[in-house]
Amino acid sequence: MNYVRLILIQMFSRISSKLVFIARSTFSPGACSVIGLSSKSRQFHSKPTTVSLSDMKILPIPALSDNYMYLLVDEETRQCAAVDPVEPEKIIQAIERENCKLTTILTTHHHWDHSNGNEKLVQLVPGQKLVVYGGDNRVPALNAKVGHGDQFKVGNLDVKCLHTPCHTTGHICYFVTGPSGQEPAVFTGDTLFIGGCGKFFEGTGETMYSALITILSKLPGNTRVFCGHEYTVNNLKYALHVEPDNAALKKKFEWAKEQRAQNFPTIPSTIQEELEFNPFMRVDKANVQKHCKTRDPISTMSFLREEKNNFQG
Repeated sequence: MNYVRLILIQMFSRISSKLVFIARSTFSPGACSVIGLSSKSRQFHSKPTTVSLSDMKILPIPALSDNYMYLLVDEETRQCAAVDPVEPEKIIQAIERENCKLTTILTTHHHWDHSNGNEKLVQLVPGQKLVVYGGDNRVPALNAKVGHGDQFKVGNLDVKCLHTPCHTTGHICYFVTGPSGQEPAVFTGDTLFIGGCGKFFEGTGETMYSALITILSKLPGNTRVFCGHEYTVNNLKYALHVEPDNAALKKKFEWAKEQRAQNFPTIPSTIQEELEFNPFMRVDKANVQKHCKTRDPISTMSFLREEKNNFQG
């Protein structure tokens, strides 16, 4: 029933978003530097920021009511990739500000609020054949399907694909490193959130355990985590319900509330941080298992997700 509801919501939202885009493109006053863009962007749910790492620059770009898109820029070549560009006009504006060349679209999964801008973004860069990566044939404009372990480059940046099915069967996380090998990043879409994880629409506790514990938890601890939504405060409220005495969690929760009070984003975190306070990354810990009344980590994962689905906090 939850999955049917999701499909209906996706269909309605896809139609609504297209109507809104057409209306804004048609009736907004003023000219734009790119055909099809409205002169004003939607309001941001968070203040736009820039994260500068050793070999790359990452621009989190707020979209819709709580989504994050990203512009990944190779500092040396000025080539860039757009991650989940649901509002392509904002991506184009960021590209113009950064004076970089868009070559690639990285799609984490097919849900409309991550992939619905793919086709429009391809249209907005005439003369440039964009490579559209994804792990699911349901991804719009897909021309480079990838699987677990596949690798490619964005400029001089190395991108490794991590197949993390559960939220959707074709979900891909993108692990990015530069020539120095320092300060890697991972774009986790709706698999791993700060303090939480995505709903199991097309998977089980076992598949999410594989995604989070077998795959993502093994990344270097300093890997920056860039997720698909601003859900942090609510996620941490639930995490405190599970582990009320977790000092790292309490500190992160207070920090996150302060960030949101000032309209600042809470991304990125790191893999090491998630292992310290995210209950879904801590299903093998005694305190979390005790809360779930089981010693089995996969059963713990399933219990946490079901409880979180109904948590009112």
